[in-house]
Amino acid sequence: MLIIPIKDGENIDRALKRYKRKFDKTGVVRQLRKRQAFIKPSVINRAMVQKAAYVQNMRENLES
Repeated sequence: MLIIPIKDGENIDRALKRYKRKFDKTGVVRQLRKRQAFIKPSVINRAMVQKAAYVQNMRENLES
């Protein structure tokens, strides 16, 4: 449970913004979305290899 102390004279919008930022940092929504569907480890590994190849290609293009 998140607790956001509200200071004297603080605007409620500002406190709500702090709450939303703190909630995003906890990663609850990302974790729930991740748990909705099972992804096989081989598919995850394949995506990681493709991303690594893409990044390597981009770095090579920047150097030349």
